[in-house]
Amino acid sequence: MKRIITVTAVAVALAAGSFAGGTWWSHRSSGAAHASAHAAAVYTCPMHPDYRSDHPGNCPSCGMPLEPVRAGAATGGDVAARALPHGAVQVSPERQQAIGVRLGIVNRLPATRLLRTTGRVVPDENRTYPIVAAVGGWIRNVESVTTGDAVRRDQVLASFVAPEVEFRSAQQSYYTGLEAFYRMAVTQPQPQPQPQPQPQGQSHASVRGEAIDRMADMLRNMGVSNSQLREMGKRRDLVQDIRVESPVNGVVLNRNVSPGLRFDRGFEFYRIADLNRVWILADVYRHQLPFIRRGASARITTVGESRAMSATVSPSEPIFDEATLTLRVRLEASNPQRALKPGMFVDVEFPVDLPATLVVPADAIVDSGLRKMVFVDRGNGSFEPRLVETGWRVGDDVEVTKGLESGERIVVSGTFFIDSESRMKAKP
Repeated sequence: MKRIITVTAVAVALAAGSFAGGTWWSHRSSGAAHASAHAAAVYTCPMHPDYRSDHPGNCPSCGMPLEPVRAGAATGGDVAARALPHGAVQVSPERQQAIGVRLGIVNRLPATRLLRTTGRVVPDENRTYPIVAAVGGWIRNVESVTTGDAVRRDQVLASFVAPEVEFRSAQQSYYTGLEAFYRMAVTQPQPQPQPQPQPQGQSHASVRGEAIDRMADMLRNMGVSNSQLREMGKRRDLVQDIRVESPVNGVVLNRNVSPGLRFDRGFEFYRIADLNRVWILADVYRHQLPFIRRGASARITTVGESRAMSATVSPSEPIFDEATLTLRVRLEASNPQRALKPGMFVDVEFPVDLPATLVVPADAIVDSGLRKMVFVDRGNGSFEPRLVETGWRVGDDVEVTKGLESGERIVVSGTFFIDSESRMKAKP
């Protein structure tokens, strides 16, 4: 009987121990699971590891799903972050390669830069000749000369009918004066040389000549050209039409006439330009203007052609263009072959000699409008934002006057992504 009681007591004890042990293991497993769940309570973005959240979701920057990380790893990242300056970020080599980060060394170098811009060819205003009607009338005949055609000096372009009474009266007065002048020149004896100087005064011939000039000016004021005036003086015939002739060798820029067209005084028949010398209006920004000196040379190339031409900066003041917010600098260039046509766009290069200074690529500078900064390499994949002050800019190069030292390594490519992570990390 005692043996049965003993066996029963042992069995009960074993059952109780087993139950207690199971209960203890259950609590331990529960605690471990809770600790594991707590460890996975931190989530981060694979593309932006500096962003952390206490619940799953998507990254606010790139939209990628957040992934859980261990608490130990998060703590280690926080320690590394606390070791960096404010706003600095740490980027692994793999991620640097993915976002295209390139580094460069800041150097102090003297150099000659090329300030490149575009320009537009326009006619030289001093070599542009509008042909304007001096009196009203109507077009009788138009020659086959159109816009863009080359014309010669005194070439007839058109003819028009002037007011008949005024034109006929001016012709008759001119012919009468010529006839009287030539008759007097034939009948008047030649003056004999005088031993003593004669009192100053005008002879009858000079007075008559001035009268003829005044009559000729009446015809010129009606639009008669010098070549037509000489022809009329030889023939002494009354003409009905006044010829429109080219005043120079050039190119027709505008033609506004057609047969039968009636016009008033001041109407522009043609516009002729001598294109042997042209202007080029180059667009430059205000910060580039100090590098362009009056009288300096510039290099002109047309699109699609490798041949370059030389131009000279005009002493005239630049003109501000409200549409492009640029200053138009005028260049003067010889154009003997007429390769430069009005309205053509050309590439302009100004050589600029610069002193020794710190120069960085323009892409290395993050300009927010209120401040400018670059990212300096601190080693081990960490980059520190540094405020800088800049000076001139020529092409893709920018002068740094404050904030950097020669020999420092900076980010010259991929600054946008580095700046995005720096701003995200700097948020509270």
